[in-house]
Amino acid sequence: MSVRRRLEARLILKVVRSGGFAGLVAQGELDTSAEPDSERIEQAARKLDPSQLGSGRPQPDRYVYRLELRDAPEAEPTQLTVAEQDLDEDTAWLLDRVLQH
Repeated sequence: MSVRRRLEARLILKVVRSGGFAGLVAQGELDTSAEPDSERIEQAARKLDPSQLGSGRPQPDRYVYRLELRDAPEAEPTQLTVAEQDLDEDTAWLLDRVLQH
């Protein structure tokens, strides 16, 4: 894929994880145009369905994730909230991947 095409297809993702036993906060942000696994990240992000993400209500000692997705730095973000108990395998991978960054 050309660099130009890569930049056109980019997503910018930000994840903030809060809660858990110690109440710690972790965050990460990445721009898929700079990632070798960008296609997998973008595919996982684009298939997120807010109606399938559960209630977003925290449970004791569990995490809550807040995800922002943008297709350009100046774009208005799409914001999603998902509770740890509601994560499926692909969403968990995506959130962890962004937090690693």
